[in-house]
Parts: sequence; C-alpha cells; structure tokens
Amino acid sequence: MRNNISAKEIGFQNGPKPYWIASTRTTEYPSLDKDITVDTVIVGGGIVGSTCAYLLKQAGQRVAIIEANRLAHGTSGHTTAKITSQHGLIYAKLIKHLGREKAQQYAEANQSAIGFIAKLVLDIGIDCDFSRQPAYIYTQSDGYLKQIESEITAALDLGIEADYIKELPLPLEIKAAERFVNQAQFHPGKYILALAKRIQDDNSYIYENTRAIDFHEGNPCTLITENGKQVKADNMIIASHFPAYGSHGNYFARMYPERSYALGLQIGSSFPRGMYLSAENPSRSLRATPYGDGELVIIAGEKHKTGQNSNTNQYYKNLIDFAQQTYEVIDIPFRWSAQDYTTLDEVPYIGRITAKSPNIYVATGFRKWGMSNGIVSALILTDLITKGENPWAKVYDPARFVVDPMIKNFTTSNITVAKHLIGDKLKTHPKEVELSPGQADIIAHEGTKIGVYRDTHGKLHSVNIVCTHMGCDLAWNEAELSWDCPCHGSRFSYTGDIMEGPALKSLRTDEIRFNP
Repeated sequence: MRNNISAKEIGFQNGPKPYWIASTRTTEYPSLDKDITVDTVIVGGGIVGSTCAYLLKQAGQRVAIIEANRLAHGTSGHTTAKITSQHGLIYAKLIKHLGREKAQQYAEANQSAIGFIAKLVLDIGIDCDFSRQPAYIYTQSDGYLKQIESEITAALDLGIEADYIKELPLPLEIKAAERFVNQAQFHPGKYILALAKRIQDDNSYIYENTRAIDFHEGNPCTLITENGKQVKADNMIIASHFPAYGSHGNYFARMYPERSYALGLQIGSSFPRGMYLSAENPSRSLRATPYGDGELVIIAGEKHKTGQNSNTNQYYKNLIDFAQQTYEVIDIPFRWSAQDYTTLDEVPYIGRITAKSPNIYVATGFRKWGMSNGIVSALILTDLITKGENPWAKVYDPARFVVDPMIKNFTTSNITVAKHLIGDKLKTHPKEVELSPGQADIIAHEGTKIGVYRDTHGKLHSVNIVCTHMGCDLAWNEAELSWDCPCHGSRFSYTGDIMEGPALKSLRTDEIRFNP
C-alpha cells in the first residue's frame, strides 16, 4: 500500500477538485429542523431530484428536497456532463437482448431528454453553458469495426441520426467512428442551482446537510432523517444515487459500483466541437467547456471496481500521459473522480422501488450516463406520479428481471462481494504503524482491523474499517484519501464520515483507543 505513486509525484499539490463544483456558488439552504408535510418528498439534490422537484411543482404539487450534502455536490457534480443518447455501443445489444420495442423506448427517452433540456434552458433562461454538439465513439482497433457498423445500423433503425466516419478533428489516428448529430453538453451545477431558485418557497422546500436514514411505507409515507425529524408525503422519490434504505428491492445485489477519473486541463490549441469517447478500454472521453476567456478540456476515463485498487493515483497518471501525448498541456487546474452503478442489463432502474410500493419511486444505475438518464428519470417519475403511466416506463421498470446478457456479471459481482465479506476477515495485518505524512495502512489492534492515516500535519487518524452497510472490509483509496467498500461502493473519509454509497452510519472512531 505504501509503495504506490503519490499525488505529488504526478504534479498534484492539492486534493481532487471537480470543475463543476468549483465554478458554482455555494448554496446555503437550511437543514431540516422540524416535521413537515408535502405532496412529494425527494431524497437527493442532483440532476434527478432537482428536475423532478421542478416538474412536480409546475404540476401544482408541494415538494421537498432532502439533500445529505449540498445541491449538485454528489454524482452530478462529478460528471463529464454530456447530454447524449450515445451511451457507448449499446443499441445493437439492447435490440438483441431486450428486443426492438424496449430498445426503441430507451432511444426515444434519451433523445427526448436532450430536447427537454434544450427547451427548458431557453424557456426559463438558464445560463448553464448549454450547447448542441455532435457525439462520437471512435476506435483505433480493427477489432471494433464490426461493432461500430452494427451500432450505426441499430441507431438508424431506432430513429437516431447517426453516420460512419473515418477521421476525427482530433490529433488521433482512428480506424473508424460513429457520430450522433445534435447531441448536447452543459454545466450541471449551474443548471441545478437555477432550478433550485424556482423550487424553494410557496410551500415547497429545499433542505441541505440533512441525511435521510429510513422510511416507512403507507399513505402517506414517512421519511426519517438522521436527527429524528420526519417528512410525511403522498409520494417519495429516492434519487440519492443508491437506494440505501432497508432491503427494498435488493438493489445492493442488482448493481455493482465502478470508479472513473477526469482531468480538467488547459491546452495550447483550440478544441474542436464535439464530444468524444473511445470504444476500447481503457476508455478515453474528451470534451471542452467554457472557462474564463478560453476553454477547459475535460479528459476522462480509466475505471475499476470501487475499493479494489488502492493505487488510484495511477489512473490520474494514465490520463495525464494520454493528455501530454495528444496535446501541449499548459495546466491541469482540476481533477476529480466519479462513482457509477451498473445494473444487470445495463439499463437504469427507474420507477416504483418495488411492485408492492405504489407511492415510493427510485432512479438509479445510470452506468456513467446520468445526465440524459437523469432527465429521463424526472420525466418518467413525474408522469407516474401525476398520470399513472409513461411511454418509456417498461424498459426502465425496476421490477424487471433479465437474465440475458448480464447474469455473468451478476454472478461475478456477487462472488466478489462474498470474497470481501468472508475472505477479507481471514487476512492478517501488521501490528505496528510506521507512516509518513500522507500515508495510510491497515493494522491489527485488539482483535480489530483498524484503518490508519497520517495527515500532512502528522496527525494520525484511525477508524474501524468494517463498512456500516453490510460489514465488508474497506480498502484505502490514496487519490481521494478515503476508505472505500469493495462490496457495494460505500465510501468514507479518513475521519470516518460518509462520502457516498448505501451506508447510512459513519465509521466507528469513538470506541477506538489506539496510540501508536
């Protein structure tokens, strides 16, 4: 663990900082300090929660957003912010495994999401750097040519305007590429905060720094927060990236988490129009966004299962190497990582959390495509609440069970979970601590495995590294200075606080009496 590459060795002096968060004003909505009653309560203040709240309020409902952190500071603040129906090479697969009808629903839903944002931004005047852009998937390998051709055929069959090209306006040699025209990109933080201004007040509310920890079904249903306050509502939407409460729907066993990485950099040349993604792995995603008087180029990619590689600085280094091989890199003012959940069939779960829960809804499992599928979620859930139906609901229905094609991934994922639940308990760890500032390790202390980290000031921080979600042992993430769960993706700071994932309780620190 302690021989890995450090952030300073690759040129980083400060911790991760997402551009979308750094360039958005800090919100100051209050924490919930009393019991309230609304028509719909929404857990999560990201792209799904904010858009749902806006649409439902426009429909005449009283709504409340309950956000554990700050608006747009979760997954929506760690995205590449592409609004596109081009989700990798997916449409030929969807037609083959789910059938043309459901593939058509998926294509129409995501194409409609682009049009929805375009119209909303214009209608209410949201300044969020929205622009129409072509989207490309390119390959530098002969092995992907047939897949590119099949994907274009599938996309055209589903009504998406797509074509086959052999050159890109990038300094990359390619074999071929698929192009979707009239896609889009934007600044998610500016979009979310603009909607928030239209949600708060008139018997609708936004509460930040308020963690929801449980709910009770019924009519009305009841949401319970960490400080014991309650929100009663006719409907509840769980838009917190992961539906963490209880065992409703067993979502922890139906998705797996992965992390990916991004750089925000300035280059010595202009970046062409368009959003770009490699077909092969390790993936490379490229786009630009306005930045001061110029532009910021966002290069993203690399991925690994959460909690299964501590040498996470290496992923940043790989992106830096790619950027420097491709462009004259002037500066790298921003870097960040993201966590995404993938479902069994790679289609998100959007709808009623279970078939037996008529007024509790969920949106999760976006597989890195949360901007377009987040808007799709808001459109579907708003329709289900106000009309009882939606034309795209069937393909996204959380109650579906699809064996083909993802049963192998499902089996592999659950074998991994079992390994970390049982196998990690059998490992032994050193009893002594010899850490320099900025280093972490796992030690044995009075029969318990303790995660220890020495900060840059020399102070030692220790936590019990058993995940509070389902008891998996956590692993150190050196790039984010966090303890990450390899089972279901919960992440904790080195002081034990929850950062993301299904965990609802912080790590135990007060019971640890460790003095090195």
